Amino acid sequence: MRHIALAVIAPITVVTLAAMVWLWPPGVGAPEQAGAAEQFNGEVTSVDREQCSGTIEDDVNGCGNAQVRVARGPEADREVETPLPNGPGAPRIDEGDDVVLIVSDSPEGAMYSIVDHQRAIELWVLAAAFVLALVAFGRWRGFSALAGLAVTFALLLLFVVPAILAGESPLLVAIVGSAAIVLTVLYLTHGFALSTTVAVLGTLASLTITGVLSAVSVAALHLTGITDDISASLGTSHSVNMEGLLLAGIVIGSLGVLDDVTVTQSATVTEVARANPEYGFGQLYRAGSRVGRSHIASVVNTIILAYAGSSLPLLILIVANSDSLGGVVTDQIIAQEIVRSAVATLGLIAAVPITTALAALTASGKIPSFDGGTDAS
Repeated sequence: MRHIALAVIAPITVVTLAAMVWLWPPGVGAPEQAGAAEQFNGEVTSVDREQCSGTIEDDVNGCGNAQVRVARGPEADREVETPLPNGPGAPRIDEGDDVVLIVSDSPEGAMYSIVDHQRAIELWVLAAAFVLALVAFGRWRGFSALAGLAVTFALLLLFVVPAILAGESPLLVAIVGSAAIVLTVLYLTHGFALSTTVAVLGTLASLTITGVLSAVSVAALHLTGITDDISASLGTSHSVNMEGLLLAGIVIGSLGVLDDVTVTQSATVTEVARANPEYGFGQLYRAGSRVGRSHIASVVNTIILAYAGSSLPLLILIVANSDSLGGVVTDQIIAQEIVRSAVATLGLIAAVPITTALAALTASGKIPSFDGGTDAS
């Protein structure tokens, strides 16, 4: 069984590496944006609030000015005066806050404006807490999980995103990148075991099904992938195929849940086989399928809630401005999220029987027999 698994995984690995070399993007530089304002860090030293002469729409800080000590730039280590920010998304400013400034030219000289808070320290603290908790609980598995996470980010940032920006097919890049992530991260996290190989094969097969279903669904529902100003700007300024990017997002988004299901199914069948070595293919398959059904029932709800949570502001806005439920559901923004959820769920459902059958076959080492018995191979 190990030789058979190696004979299957080795060609897949070679094809994945060859595809990555073929699709590997040249250096993609950031396009120059005319009129883009420089950003600087600073610290608010004082806030002088004043009575507003009229009503301010989206009032956040009221009227007045703030004194900010600039960290670098033409006014480095000097205090500059900037008006208090207001409007949608404006940061709430208090004395002592670390803020981000932009500088623009005006007839009176350089003019600074506060656009955001600095968050570097808080993010580092959160990241440190995440690492410590993972290592304290998972120990060496925690370290291997962190290594796998680093590989995932590296492949996304160094291969997937630059290749899409270079004009390659987003769906093809997503499938190749996902295959590379699966082949690297699962073995790195779970070790070079036969059960891991089964999980890899189950994940790749289910990922292929997910990609096909997503392509068919997006084409059938005439989804363009352009649902807001950001996607429209990306398609215009970087000439990215937004429909293909939607497909790539579905594939990559499904991957994280797929490997969870396939690893669980493979490990479950392996443990059942160890507990009762007399079990044949049929008995192992049925036992693993019972666990898989329970797992799918909970994971499906996780997927739906994850997509609903990420698009909740848009959902509220659409519902508030629509008169009928049918109009809400068929809106492209909501239809796009429904496709994400439905296709990801179908991929998960396919992952259970595929992975369970492979795991039962390798664990029993017998020709499949669903009548409760086994035939020696």
